Amino acid sequence: MTRMGDLLGPEPVFLPGDIEAEAELLADENPAIVAAAHPTASVAWAALAEEALGEDKAITAYAYARTGYHRGLDQLRRNGWKGFGPVPYSHEPNRGFLRCVAALARAADSIGETDEYARCLDLLDDCDPAARAELGLT
Repeated sequence: MTRMGDLLGPEPVFLPGDIEAEAELLADENPAIVAAAHPTASVAWAALAEEALGEDKAITAYAYARTGYHRGLDQLRRNGWKGFGPVPYSHEPNRGFLRCVAALARAADSIGETDEYARCLDLLDDCDPAARAELGLT
């Protein structure tokens, strides 16, 4: 596992975020409308997944989280991420992706997909060792 600040490891990735999507969500816009208007914004998919989890709709949450996860992977790769290395939770625009990974973990756990649950936890640990605690996954 690469630690943040490791002198020999990759540099942390700081996503640019989606200012419009983030602002719309902060203004209490419906996350489905935000996701439709900004389909590359992981933060919108995270909001949808978290909402579905709160309604005990694990399969719906899984689909939303998986979509946001993949959109986040695309953004990370465009910003120099090679599939490993720090993605700091402390950087607000990274949180959409990390929230999607956490929601995917929760949804996978609730449907008994233990391998996916473990992969998501490992990814969170690799991205930022503090992310799991910040996202309520211990």
